[in-house]
Amino acid sequence: MQANYPWMYTLLVPWLAYIYWMHRHTPRLGGARKHTAIAVRSLIILLLIALLAGIHPYRSLDQRHVVFVADRSASMNHDALIGSWIAEGWSGKSERDTGAIISAGLQAVTDRARSSQQLPSETAYDFRTSLNARHTDLSRGLQMGASLLGKDGGRIILLSDGEQNAGDALRQSRLLREAGIRVDTVYIASGQEQDAAIDELLVPLSIKQGETFSLQLAVQSTFDGNAEIRLYEDDLEMSVSTIQLERGENRFSLQGVGLEPGFHRYRAEIHASGDEQPANNTAYAFSRVSGPPAVLIVEGQQGSSGNIEEALAASMIGYDTIAPEQLSLELAQYAMYDSIILHNVPATRIAEKPMEWIGRAVGDYGIGLLMLGGEESFGLGGYFHTPIERALPVYMDLQGRKQIPSLGLVLVIDRSGSMSDGKLELAKEAAIRTVELLRDDDKVGVIAFDSGPDWIVEPTALSERDDVIAKIQGIQAEGGTEIYSALAAGYEGLLNTDAQRKHMILLTDGQSAGNGAYESVTAGMNEHGMTLSTVAIGDGADQALLEWLASKGKGRYYFTNDQSTIPAIFSRETVLMSRTYVVEGDMSPTIGQAGDWGRLWQDGVPQLRAYIATTAKELAEVALWSHEGDPILSRWTYGAGRTVAWTSDMTGKWAPDWVTWSRLPQVLAEWVKWTFPQFDSSPYRARTEMNGGAIKLIVESTGGADIVPEGGLAVSLEGEDGNQEVKRLMPVAPGRYETTIPELAPGAYLSYIGGYGAEGAEPSVTGGITTGLVVPYAAEYRIGNHEGEELLAKIANLTGGRTLSLAEAKESYRFQPASYKQPYDWSRELLLLVLLMWLADIAIRRLSVPWARMGQALYAPIRKMMPSGKHAEAAGVPSRPISRLKQRASERSRFYNQSNRNGSSLNTAESAAAARIQERAEPAERDQSDRLSDNRSEKKKPSQTGSQAPTERGEAGEPLRAEKAASTEADAGRNEAASQATINRLLAAKLKNKR
Repeated sequence: MQANYPWMYTLLVPWLAYIYWMHRHTPRLGGARKHTAIAVRSLIILLLIALLAGIHPYRSLDQRHVVFVADRSASMNHDALIGSWIAEGWSGKSERDTGAIISAGLQAVTDRARSSQQLPSETAYDFRTSLNARHTDLSRGLQMGASLLGKDGGRIILLSDGEQNAGDALRQSRLLREAGIRVDTVYIASGQEQDAAIDELLVPLSIKQGETFSLQLAVQSTFDGNAEIRLYEDDLEMSVSTIQLERGENRFSLQGVGLEPGFHRYRAEIHASGDEQPANNTAYAFSRVSGPPAVLIVEGQQGSSGNIEEALAASMIGYDTIAPEQLSLELAQYAMYDSIILHNVPATRIAEKPMEWIGRAVGDYGIGLLMLGGEESFGLGGYFHTPIERALPVYMDLQGRKQIPSLGLVLVIDRSGSMSDGKLELAKEAAIRTVELLRDDDKVGVIAFDSGPDWIVEPTALSERDDVIAKIQGIQAEGGTEIYSALAAGYEGLLNTDAQRKHMILLTDGQSAGNGAYESVTAGMNEHGMTLSTVAIGDGADQALLEWLASKGKGRYYFTNDQSTIPAIFSRETVLMSRTYVVEGDMSPTIGQAGDWGRLWQDGVPQLRAYIATTAKELAEVALWSHEGDPILSRWTYGAGRTVAWTSDMTGKWAPDWVTWSRLPQVLAEWVKWTFPQFDSSPYRARTEMNGGAIKLIVESTGGADIVPEGGLAVSLEGEDGNQEVKRLMPVAPGRYETTIPELAPGAYLSYIGGYGAEGAEPSVTGGITTGLVVPYAAEYRIGNHEGEELLAKIANLTGGRTLSLAEAKESYRFQPASYKQPYDWSRELLLLVLLMWLADIAIRRLSVPWARMGQALYAPIRKMMPSGKHAEAAGVPSRPISRLKQRASERSRFYNQSNRNGSSLNTAESAAAARIQERAEPAERDQSDRLSDNRSEKKKPSQTGSQAPTERGEAGEPLRAEKAASTEADAGRNEAASQATINRLLAAKLKNKR
C-alpha cells in the first residue's frame, strides 16, 4: 500500500484520544452495546483518515508493452513491408499485453495509440497518418515511443534503414537506457536500387566577363552506366554532355564562359536510364559576372612576355605590360588589377614601396600574384625576407636540404658622412639580411671604412649570429672616404679565411680620396679564387672605378639611385655565391596535389631542362614536383589573396617543351584565373543551413565595420517564380545575422539585403545590395553512406535491445514480461462501507433492539439439536435482562423521589411504566421458573407413564420455588443498598453544583 498524503497519518493521534474519550464518557450505553458502538464509530473515523491520506493498494501484474516505430521517410518506400511485419509481430501478444504504432519522418506521429486490442488483420497494417517524409529524425520517434510507454516501461522496436539526417538517435538512446527502456532494431534497406544524384554544383562566386570558368559536379551513383548532364544558365541550356557513371562518387568538370555581366543562376540536371529517384537529380548554383579582368605583367627583360600575353588574350583577359621601375608608388593603382605577374624580375629592380604595396595588395585586398622563374627570379633575384617572399608559397632558401660549399664573405661598407641620410641604415639592414641567409658553418667579416678601414666583425663562423648582428647595428656614420685601404684589408681577411668559396661585396656612395694599386688587389683575388662585386649608390659614386673593380674581380656591378634596393642586392649576391640554385638537366615533373588542377595534366606533362631550387612552405599545395623534391609549380592562399610560383621560365630557355605545348595558353590562363579575387565588393554574404524542416538564413558582413541601418537589417527573398518574402534579420554575433525561413523548394534564390522599412502595411528592404543563396534538395534524397545498419546496431547495443531480422517478427513479444504493481483506487468502496457503518452506528445507539429475543430466535434451531442439560442452561439466560430492567426502574424511582425537596412522588407516567414492567416481569419470571423446575425433574426421574409425571413435577417444584424466592429477596436487598448509596452520592454532587 501507498499513501499520497502520509502527513495525514498524524490524525491517528486525535483518533486514539477520541476512542479513549468515548470509552470514558458514554454512560447511557453499557456492556457489549457500548463496546460495539465505540468500535463501529472508531472504524468509521479510521476509514475516513485512510481516504484523506490517499491510501491505495497495489495489484501485481505481468505485462509486455511494445511500441513499434516505423521509419516512413522518403528513402524507405516500404510501408507495405513494415505494416505486414508489425501486424505479424502484434499477433504474437497476449490479451494483457499492449502495443502502439508510431510513424517517424521529420516529425513523429502516433498512428495507433497504446492498447491491448488486436489489429484488424494479422497479416497487414495500413498506416493512417501522413507526415513530412523529406527528412529522417529517428530521435523524435524514440522520444515519442518512450512517452507512450510512460512509467510502465517496455520495449521500442525501430524499423528503419538507419540513414538519419536530423536529430541525434544515439543521444536519445542514452536517455532511454537511463529510463530502463530497451530498443530492438530491424534493419530494412533503402527502397531505391538504382539511383544517381548530383551532390553539389560548384561555380565561382565572381566571374569576369569573357572569362572561361569551370563548373564542378559531384555525382553519386548506385550503379554503373551512361548518363546525360545538362547545364542551364538562367533556364537557357548551355551544354549537354554524355558521361560514364561508376558506382560510388563521380566528379566531372565542365566549361563555361561568362558572357553577360550580372547575376546568373546555374542549374545542372542528370538523366540516367532506370533512375528510381528523380528528386535528387538537380543541383543549383549562382554567380556574378562582372567586367572583363585585368592583369599587370611586370617583365625583367623587355619583350620577353609574348607567350604570356598570347595566353591571356586567348582567354579574353586584358593586360598591361611594364618594366619593374614603372611600378606605382600608390597602393590604389594595384587595386585596379585582378592579378600581378612577375616575369623573371629581380628584387633589386623593385623599390621598397612597390615591394610593400604588392604584398599588401595580395594579403589585404585579394589581388592575385604569379611569379614566373628565370635567372633573376626567386632566390637568384634577391627576394629573401621581402614582402613578396612572404606572399609566395615558397621559401627563397633551401633550408639546409642540399650539399652547399662553405662560404667566406667579407662586407666592405662605406660609413662616411655622406651615408648618414638613411643609406647607412639600409646598408646595415642589407648586412644583417646577409648574415641571416648564411649557414652556421659559413664565415663572415664586416669592415666599415671612412678615412681608414675598421674591422667591425673579424671573419668568423656564425655560431653566435646574434652577436654579429648586434655589432653591425652599432656602425655609425663619420669621416671621409678611402676605398683602397678598406679593399686591401678585406683581401687580407679573406686570405686567412678557411672556406671553399670566398667573396667580397663593396658598397659606397662616393669617390676615394686617394689612389691605390687596385689592380694588385684584384690580381691577388683572382689568383686565390676570390670574387668581388661592387654597389654604387647614387650619381655621386665613382661608378667607373666600381664597375672596373667588379669586372676585374669577376663579380657583378650594381648601380642604384633607390637606396631601398640595397638589401635585395646583398641578398642576391649572397645567394649567388653561397649556393647552386639553378638545377639543370632533362627531367619530367611529378604530379602532386592541387585540387582541380589535376585535370590539366590528364594528357601528361612536358619535360623541363632547368629550374630554380626553392623550398615549399608548410601549407602550400604543390601541383608539380622535381626529381629532387623541389617544387616546380605550387600555390596557396595568403591573407585575402592567392599566389602561384612557377620556378622554371616562360621564354623557352629552361622549358622549351612547355613553350611549344599546345595547351600552354589554357594552362597558363588557369593559373592566372585561380589567383583572381574570390570575393566581390558586396558588404554582405548570405548562405543557408538546413535545420530540420526549416532553413536558417545566415548573413555575414564582409566589411571591417559593422554598420547597421537604424531600423535593423532585413532580407527580401525572390524565388524563381517571382514571389517575394521579407524577413527581419536578428544579430547573433558581431557582423553575423540570422533568421529562420520556411522550407523552400530547391533552387537558386535572389536575396536583397538592406535596411528594414515598412511602407504602409507591407514590409520592405531599402538601401541594400543584391546577392544570392542556394537551397539544395532535402538531405533525405541523398544517396546514403551505408552506415545505417551500423547505427541501428549501436542503438540496440547501447540500450540492451535485440537486433531482429525481417523473418523474426514473432519475436516482438517474446521477452521477459515486466512485473509491476498497479495502484487500485478503492475510494468508492471505502465510502460505501463508511455509509453502511454510519447507519449501523445510528442503529446501535438510537434503536432499542430486543437483542435477547433475536438471540433466542436465532438460537432456537440450535437448541433443539443440543442435549437437554444445555437447554435448561440456555433457558435461564433471558431472566437477567429482565432483572436489570426492574433494578433500573426501581433506582430511577428512588432517585427522583429523594431529589424532590417538597416530598413529591413520582409522576404518574413513571409509576405506570414501572407497574407495567413489573406486571410483565412477574409472569415471565414465573414461567421461567416453572420451565426450569420441569427440566430438572425430567433429568432426575426416569420415564414414567403420562398420568404420574405432572404430579411428581409439581411436588418436586414446591421446595425449589421457595428457595428461589428467598434468594431473590436477598439479592434485592443487596441491590437496593447499593443503589441507595449511588443515589446519595449523585444527590450530594448535585447540591454542591447548585451552591
